[in-house]
Amino acid sequence: MKPVILLFTSSIGRKFLMAATGLVMVGFVAGHLAGNLQVFAHPDHLNGYAHFLQSLGPLLWVARSVLIVSVGVHIWAATVLTLENQAARGGTPYGVKHTIQATLASRMMRWTGCIVLAFLLYHLAHFTFGVAQPSTFKEAPPLNHYTMTEDYRVAGFVVVKAGAVVPDVHSMVILGFQNAVVALFYIVAVGLLSVHLLHGMDSLCQTLGLRNAKWSGGLRRIALVFCLLYFLGNLAIPGAVLTGLLQPHAPAATAPAAAAR
Repeated sequence: MKPVILLFTSSIGRKFLMAATGLVMVGFVAGHLAGNLQVFAHPDHLNGYAHFLQSLGPLLWVARSVLIVSVGVHIWAATVLTLENQAARGGTPYGVKHTIQATLASRMMRWTGCIVLAFLLYHLAHFTFGVAQPSTFKEAPPLNHYTMTEDYRVAGFVVVKAGAVVPDVHSMVILGFQNAVVALFYIVAVGLLSVHLLHGMDSLCQTLGLRNAKWSGGLRRIALVFCLLYFLGNLAIPGAVLTGLLQPHAPAATAPAAAAR
């Protein structure tokens, strides 16, 4: 029990909590992007994937709970550590060079963290809870549903059968990003999240004792490549929608006209 208490009461413990919860979130954003990129494939893929996740029921909520707790602990630990650092300085300024480097990084982490949290809440409202879905999607019932044309498989097992009627997430994503304001907010938020991840992965490696003269440069390049690919992967989706490369599939495109009749 004492080691668990130390995680929350000591600076080293809180840094470890930040590193551990950061790993959880890095895994989540990587898996989230891999799932979202299925929007470039046949609608069966993204719609089948989304329906499969929803069909997990309690297991999905366990995963969500782990993520929510991780985000909460991460924010709490970051806030406490920041306040401790400010108290330890006692108002005494650092040297010029160190101040510029450390303050820029810490300020960027705080601001990007706040904006990313706002983005996460909107993203959940949009795609998970359906509160912020585009009006076209809400007003035309055929857009809400999609009939699978092929089986959707995970690890070779059929998890969604052909003919199943599932939520049309593929159309929801595309119609959502056809709003330039939403797409721009998404791009900016993901860009800031990528910067946050880059600084976070640096701190994570330092906390876990992986940064040294031998590994530091290589780990930094790996983190940079990961964050760049993450940003470009997320940029590709709204970018393809805004440029017209991604269009709603045929049934969704004709649904508004049918509904009007």
